[in-house]
Amino acid sequence: MGAEKNQSIHVLMLPWLGYGHITPYLELAKKLTSRGFNIYLCSTPATLRCIDKKITGKLSQSIKLVPLFLPPLPGLPPELHTTNGLPSHLMPTLKEASDLSVNNFSNILKQLKPDLLIYDVVQPWAPLVAKELNIPAVEFITSSCTMTAFMFHCFRKPWIEFPFPNIYFVITSTVR
Repeated sequence: MGAEKNQSIHVLMLPWLGYGHITPYLELAKKLTSRGFNIYLCSTPATLRCIDKKITGKLSQSIKLVPLFLPPLPGLPPELHTTNGLPSHLMPTLKEASDLSVNNFSNILKQLKPDLLIYDVVQPWAPLVAKELNIPAVEFITSSCTMTAFMFHCFRKPWIEFPFPNIYFVITSTVR
């Protein structure tokens, strides 16, 4: 009976454009579909290509891939609208393109009319768009609670030493 009640719940998921983000979103989508939810997984075509073969059989009935097209920016062709293979110097450009996709994302929300949006920390604009359309939104953080606490502290109070000395971030390589 519980699963029948949930059949009408549609969730739009918006992970960041990296495999380390979309993979946990796909796993969450699988869990939700086992409870009767219908999922729209929204990302760029370049990012969706990494998971489309993982959605087969019954999953393909409950998980639909929704392409989000980023606006063109100099030096960032559509095949690089993902972190996979993206040169590190283009990461800010990818983030900018993602941020500029707000109107495209808004149109997707208007068209699909989901009951819930699950979004990634890297897209703080997503819940604002959802709120305008009266769609509830929740943030799904794909990193560990330790890393989240450390990063939250660094952003909120960077001038204060992290209060847990046994937890620290070690830089083992340099980005060129």
